[in-house]
Amino acid sequence: MRKILVLGGTTEAGELCARLAGDDRLSTVTSLAGLTRLPRATAGPVRRGGFGGPQGLASLLVNDGYDALVDATHPFAAQIAAHAVEAAETARVPRVKLLRPSFPRRSDARVIDVESMQGAADALPRGARIFLAAGRRELAAFRARPDLSCVLRMIEPPAPGEVLVDWTIILGRPAATAQMELELLRAHDIGFVVAKDSGGPAYAKIVAARTAGIPTVMIRRPPPPSGPIVSDVDGVLAWIEANLFAENPDGNIERSS
Repeated sequence: MRKILVLGGTTEAGELCARLAGDDRLSTVTSLAGLTRLPRATAGPVRRGGFGGPQGLASLLVNDGYDALVDATHPFAAQIAAHAVEAAETARVPRVKLLRPSFPRRSDARVIDVESMQGAADALPRGARIFLAAGRRELAAFRARPDLSCVLRMIEPPAPGEVLVDWTIILGRPAATAQMELELLRAHDIGFVVAKDSGGPAYAKIVAARTAGIPTVMIRRPPPPSGPIVSDVDGVLAWIEANLFAENPDGNIERSS
């Protein structure tokens, strides 16, 4: 039986583990960073917490006998992606990155491209009323702009004693439809949407902003990691077949038993 470690926390990671759960050739463990207390339900065993850097992850891969590493973390999780590359190389374990496509662009969308959260805060005009979906660690640039009026959607509530000025806080994940996001933007009289180019289900708010004629300040993705990249769960499944159960295109020896 082949053993796979999935670095998870995304919708795609959950779908992947659900589809792998029925394969009796495989044993899959999902690792969650521990930053989110309300992760999506995940099929199969789950470990929580960090690894102690790339060397710690490499040691885990070797000591626990993993045959493959699937990095299905968020497109903006650049540090763990880099650690996964280094750890897999050290442990001599094949690795693949599941990287969902960027948000599609349309000519009628009003998009302001920036490189970072700080760049997004700098791009906003004085007194702007914004809708922002972000984690607590990403808010410093906006908290330094007391002139901004912010509606903030977070998965996790603010820490005890944490003051977010007079912001409106909405707890939850992205709305299921663009219409629901449009209603939210209109209800709060939003003038700008700030979004990371994360792709996936968060696209509903991008569509809503375009429909409402609201500019979106879009934070570009970090560069992807080196090595094999696939764009969806089917791509990961094909990669697993090629690397664990058949001779791969590079001529490596067959890994199946």
